[in-house]
Amino acid sequence: MTIPADRLDQIVRRFAEIEARLASGTLEGDAFVQASRDYAELEPVAKSAEELRAMRAEVESLSEMLADPEMKAMAEEELAALREALPEKERALSIAMLPRDSADARPAMLEIRAGTGGDEAALFAADLYRMYERFAAEQGWRVEPVSMNASDIGGFKEVVANVTGPNVFARMKFESGVHRVQRVPETESGGRIHTSAATVAVLPEPDEVDVQIDPGDLKIDTYRASGAGGQHVNTTDSAIRITHLPTGTVVTCQDGRSQHKNKEKAMQVLRTRLYDAQREATQGAEAEARKAMVGSGDRSERIRTYNFPQGRVTDHRIGLTLHKLPEILAGPGLGELVDALIAEDEAKRLAALDA
Repeated sequence: MTIPADRLDQIVRRFAEIEARLASGTLEGDAFVQASRDYAELEPVAKSAEELRAMRAEVESLSEMLADPEMKAMAEEELAALREALPEKERALSIAMLPRDSADARPAMLEIRAGTGGDEAALFAADLYRMYERFAAEQGWRVEPVSMNASDIGGFKEVVANVTGPNVFARMKFESGVHRVQRVPETESGGRIHTSAATVAVLPEPDEVDVQIDPGDLKIDTYRASGAGGQHVNTTDSAIRITHLPTGTVVTCQDGRSQHKNKEKAMQVLRTRLYDAQREATQGAEAEARKAMVGSGDRSERIRTYNFPQGRVTDHRIGLTLHKLPEILAGPGLGELVDALIAEDEAKRLAALDA
């Protein structure tokens, strides 16, 4: 894909305008915040555009030098190297120019729920949670549990956590869907392989201004929290259940012993789910286009299988199998899958632009 010269000029000019506005010292409040965001988003694109313009100018200059017998050999050598590097530079800039999801830079709410498979599914949900915790640590992100519903044998029936850091949603969004595990449970005396599943949802977190909630639309109930398997059981009504009456959305939180803290966390989850519903509604017109990308975004879609006997992980959306299951569950190995999914998404979106 060859990017027109006037498009490069437009990018560089736009960046210079934003830079000048920030340097003027006249921006305040929301205007300054927005200009700073625009600057941060456009800076790498403008830098890449400048580099591409310089490379093209160098090609022109070297092409003119071919007419000089004394300079021809040197010019040919440099020209060959530049012409080889140009397509990759064009492609990198094309990817940087692709429309970004407005939520990409946001933190995310990670929700994992045990599916079919009983206790084994709950243990698998815990494995997935630990995998994401370790992956997040590798990225320099912070994971803070919001709500945990433990099973009797150490797994999770459901776990919700807040993941904060740069570009969390951009790198985590392709994890949403049904994850399947094939392994021999510790409780299986016959050595038979069982198949279990857990559902993962990664939702971008809104700012408070993104979702306005009328207190009159909320029904808030308190009740006594209970623990599984002999865990601490609260003796006060600290657990919270919030129902958003217009949508019927229900969230609960019983982790902390403080009713106030539990309410705060439940409201955070509620805002995130309502924001996700808003995004789904506004993106409805783009549903067909999204299906052509990596996965449909449907959380009932089976996206990945973790096969313990064969030590492999297969992502069904891009047909990628990696025989490094321990490294992936340990966290760092997940990066290879994430990078492959992002690259596939970018390639398909570039192809759609060229079509």
